[in-house]
Amino acid sequence: MALTETTLIDKIEIVENNSIQVRTATIIEKDSTEIAKTYHRHSLSPGDDVTNEDTRVQAIANAIWTDEVIAAYQALIATNNS
Repeated sequence: MALTETTLIDKIEIVENNSIQVRTATIIEKDSTEIAKTYHRHSLSPGDDVTNEDTRVQAIANAIWTDEVIAAYQALIATNNS
């Protein structure tokens, strides 16, 4: 009876304001049969440091987070905080 645990990023989404949402699944298997799965999500806003993120997340951030997108997001945050 072998139990294994696998963690993988199973969903990357671009949501409102060009934020990136990352879902990580943790899968527990017993003898190659899935017996449990849990999810964890985290989000990244334009301009966030993605150095420690998965290379796929980094590539998406580098492609969509232009200087204009980051500036627009920062302006939106400044407006909402005032």
